[in-house]
Amino acid sequence: MRRLICLAGVLLVVSGTHAQLKSPEAFLGYKVGTHYTPHYRIVQYFQHLAKEAPQQLKLEQYGETNEGRPLLLATIASTQNMSNIEAIRTNNLRLANSTRDKAAPNENAPAIVWLSYNVHGNETSSSEAAMLTAYELVNPSNSRSQQWLQNTVVLIDPCLNPDGRDRYVNWYTTVIGQTINPEPIAREHREPWPGGRSNHYNFDLNRDWAWQTQKESQHRLKVYNTWLPQVHVDFHEQGVNEPYYFAPAAEPFHEVITPWQREFQTMIGKNHARYFDKEGWLYFTKERFDLFYPSYGDTYPTYHGAIGMTYEQGGIRAGLGIINEDGDTLTLVDRVQHHFTTGISTVEITSQHAARVVKEFRNYFTNVLAKPAGEFKSWVIKNDGTDRVSRLTSLLDKNLVDWSYASSASYSGLNYFTGKSESFKAEPGDIVINLNQPKGNFVKVLFERNSAITDSATYDITAWSMPYVYGLKAYGVTNFITATTKTTPAFKDIAVDPNAYAYAIKWDGLNSAKFLAAALKKGLKVRFTQQPFQSGNQNFEKGSLLVTKAANSGKDILKEVQQIAAETQSQLYSIPSGFVDKGYDFGSSNVRIINAPKVALLAGENISSLGFGELWHFFDTQLKYPVTVMSANDFIREGMNTYDVLILADGSYDFFNKKELNDDLKAWVRRGGKIIALENAVAQMARADWGIKMKDGEDKKSEGKSDYSVLRKFENRERDWLKNSMPGSIFRLELDNTHPLGFGYPDYYYSLKQDGNLYEFFKEDGWNVGVIKRDNYVSGFAGSDIRPKLNDALLIGAQDMGRGQVIYFADNPIFRSFWENGKLLLCNALFLTGQ
Repeated sequence: MRRLICLAGVLLVVSGTHAQLKSPEAFLGYKVGTHYTPHYRIVQYFQHLAKEAPQQLKLEQYGETNEGRPLLLATIASTQNMSNIEAIRTNNLRLANSTRDKAAPNENAPAIVWLSYNVHGNETSSSEAAMLTAYELVNPSNSRSQQWLQNTVVLIDPCLNPDGRDRYVNWYTTVIGQTINPEPIAREHREPWPGGRSNHYNFDLNRDWAWQTQKESQHRLKVYNTWLPQVHVDFHEQGVNEPYYFAPAAEPFHEVITPWQREFQTMIGKNHARYFDKEGWLYFTKERFDLFYPSYGDTYPTYHGAIGMTYEQGGIRAGLGIINEDGDTLTLVDRVQHHFTTGISTVEITSQHAARVVKEFRNYFTNVLAKPAGEFKSWVIKNDGTDRVSRLTSLLDKNLVDWSYASSASYSGLNYFTGKSESFKAEPGDIVINLNQPKGNFVKVLFERNSAITDSATYDITAWSMPYVYGLKAYGVTNFITATTKTTPAFKDIAVDPNAYAYAIKWDGLNSAKFLAAALKKGLKVRFTQQPFQSGNQNFEKGSLLVTKAANSGKDILKEVQQIAAETQSQLYSIPSGFVDKGYDFGSSNVRIINAPKVALLAGENISSLGFGELWHFFDTQLKYPVTVMSANDFIREGMNTYDVLILADGSYDFFNKKELNDDLKAWVRRGGKIIALENAVAQMARADWGIKMKDGEDKKSEGKSDYSVLRKFENRERDWLKNSMPGSIFRLELDNTHPLGFGYPDYYYSLKQDGNLYEFFKEDGWNVGVIKRDNYVSGFAGSDIRPKLNDALLIGAQDMGRGQVIYFADNPIFRSFWENGKLLLCNALFLTGQ
């Protein structure tokens, strides 16, 4: 592929410098794209620009990664606009009705363009392009860019994922020779596990915008919501054999996306096409990358009034150069130039239409308040007395969504769990979310029970409704609710008796599990109840935790449990006697001691790095319970002598394919070990004769009849494939909450299902804890061939094996760490089952 200078001379690019302002090549000592630039040098270059062109570029550090690397945002504007930049930012928030003051906004304002680079660490060309783009925007010799900045402010985040980028760049540097080897089979194109795509905890940051489970996302969204740009671009790379992709996006578009947002995507795409056509570069539009799932770098801005777009350059793991299937050598120089071109083209076309861009942005938010979309105008979320509501409000707060506490009143609305309209009473602690707020469209997307899908060929999961994610009863109401208060409901304090026989924690949420984890780490002896009990006027359900003085002699129990309860926001109850009013006394065999588990989590080749990362992050940052990450070989050789819990993330494990190792692992379980297997690890165990069996979901065809359904047209091959697709849909499971695996739950659970794997019911030596019955589909796309088969099967199970147990989760209970209601299930598997 030819190495060409972008924009075909439209930009006046000069090699010289103005004063001390240096181009990236002059600063770095090499042409951009001929070497990889480590993150610290990218930081230094942006610091250089800020120092030498302070009248046009302001640099701020908005956060820090898990590994201590800075997260930067460069604000670029004309000299005049930079002198007034804070007023421009504040006015932009007024345009979005997102300020406390009531001052009228000025619509004669600059358009805001935000360019985000390198959210996936091994999609490396974009951070290199960010340096070129920033330089050309502040280069005083570039008359075109100086003209664009008269009515456009550009924000550049040069690297959203510095930890992942440096993981890739540092590895690549160690394996490249004096010259590049473009052969695809060369080692420099075979990135080892876990790869640089994800962040430190192996999370995909491009799917975390709304959920903000990761530090990088939390820091970024704080500053993003102080600007709310009109245009946002997320720069990516895809497979090396793919041409460049840019807007307009593919269907499905979510229904809240406005005609203007669609129209301007097309205008931007046509502007890019002018430059790509002139250079003969291949590209495609309107395919594959849709605007539906709300937590992407294109959809999150779109649901906040922006023109949100993804740009994709072929090049993942291409290094400095690779031979693609066309026989061309795709170089990093090429890839950088393509991203540079679309970045500059985006600024250009936005500047040309800045007045309309700002006007339509204002209209978007005016309509959100005046004519909010959707069948419901508000939602009432019932407080079930657990920590689930506070975890939901924490998410709302991170996204600056307005919510209030409900005043006591009677309403009528659609019950999300029954699908029926009914009367209900709002009570203290319930919360209300009204749609007539600046975040109204975003709220609709998060809370809608069923999303309208215009095209089933979607890129990601198709269901995420918050009531199911959090396991909270919710009502959709067709009118706004004004009977609300910001005042936190007053709940009666429960005094703690220093002379109590024991202290109890109700097992009803993640905070309960955090309490238990902290207590076990401190060496406290904790019991749990397998049946409900009553002490005085307090009722305690199955799974409630007990810390008795007798079992913890020699320790200041009151001080210890009060400190842990405060840290984990858990309610502590005083129990005056081991003789309970109802249920089993504390000396009963129905009250079991919890032995602190020693946990091993396997990592390495053929294991989903994202699935592993979700578990590692959960243990390390949320549950805060020790887990030892090791390879499968190390566990087999040494770990079985030390660890009693083995967690298998989604993946493929070699020991299940080797009879001797498979038998050794079974023997370890029979001696008292516990396996917690998720997703495809369960499928592999079913094939390895562990006792769980895959259910045959195939339709039985009548003998003697021809099956014409196998006759397919080639042009319909993608649509035919979709019939068996399950990108991510919600199903209701019937849950056996008498089993410790179901403690803390009602008799149902909502699961996010992403495949058609089903398992037969256990007939013996196992417990069918979570099963899918007929007609339990709730929301999301499920292929026409696969959906009828999703019934009468096991999805969550516990199998007794000697003195040990195996816990099966066919679906991921903590998917992307945003599926909040499944986290207690995982804690039940870890702490309560098999005790």
